[in-house]
Amino acid sequence: MTRHLPKAELHCHIEGAAPPALTARQAARYGLSTEGFIRDGAYVWEDFTSFIRAYDFVASVFRTEEDYAALAHAYLSDLAGMNTLYAELFVSPDHGEAVGLSAEAYIDGLAAGMMAAKEETGIESRMVIIGERHLGPENVLARARWLERFHHPLVTGFNMAGDERMNRVEDYAPAFTIAQGAGYGITIHAGELCGAFSVADALDHVQPSRIGHGVRAVEDEDLLRRLAQEGVVLEVCPASNIALKVFPDYESHALPALVKAGVKVCINSDDPPFFHTSLAKDYALAAAMGFDDAAINRMTETALEAAFVDEDSRSALLARFKTRCEATRASGPREDP
Repeated sequence: MTRHLPKAELHCHIEGAAPPALTARQAARYGLSTEGFIRDGAYVWEDFTSFIRAYDFVASVFRTEEDYAALAHAYLSDLAGMNTLYAELFVSPDHGEAVGLSAEAYIDGLAAGMMAAKEETGIESRMVIIGERHLGPENVLARARWLERFHHPLVTGFNMAGDERMNRVEDYAPAFTIAQGAGYGITIHAGELCGAFSVADALDHVQPSRIGHGVRAVEDEDLLRRLAQEGVVLEVCPASNIALKVFPDYESHALPALVKAGVKVCINSDDPPFFHTSLAKDYALAAAMGFDDAAINRMTETALEAAFVDEDSRSALLARFKTRCEATRASGPREDP
């Protein structure tokens, strides 16, 4: 019973949000075979390595500004239908460049879809630029240097995703220094494939205000205390964590322990169709872990407080959130369909 709750999302990769049916249509449009990537209407992958390979295939079927505008519009409209106020899209210009679309055109296409969704539904959104860890430190550094020169009102953050097992966080620190110096919000994937040490490395070398996933921090009590003391927000993605076998089942998921330790958290869907989830379903998973409406609303408020937006936008979002919470309390909860 969470569909009635107002929501916010800080951690979703835009190509990873493409439904398999849309990917199949795009592949057919460009004469590409989906064999080995889509079966019976679902994405095919077995482990993190094959997941990345499938993700890259999905990205390859979006090739024009119009393709990306349609993808952003579709996903944000879907989120708005789940009572979502705000969303940040993780976007990787490397994927656009891989199919011949310039980084600028890639961003412009996404922005067109984002603005169309806002006009139709009221949902507010921003983009966070991704540096791909598995492409190496020089590639991520080059992306940060590009971002330092590039200015777009909907691009407000910098992140690094990809295989945490490759290289050291320290190798990528110069890129984050550049992005932070240029005024962008900083988050980084850590504590998903790799243990608590990767979260500590991120704190030591990148100084992020948020960490993507970070759930393996539960393995180190001192690190939990540090996260709580420093107020770093963890972008937790429950369904993703189970699908990628970060935890064997929801009973052993770290979310309750993180909250008990005083760590700030918010709920996200990561790459929803890959993990047979949605933002509403991930909110429902939090409820199934024992969190009531008030506790889940605190997570949403945390997300809005940690969002990479200007302060006027933040104040407006928090006011809308408060209004929707009050309306929900007045009408009472509704059953999810």
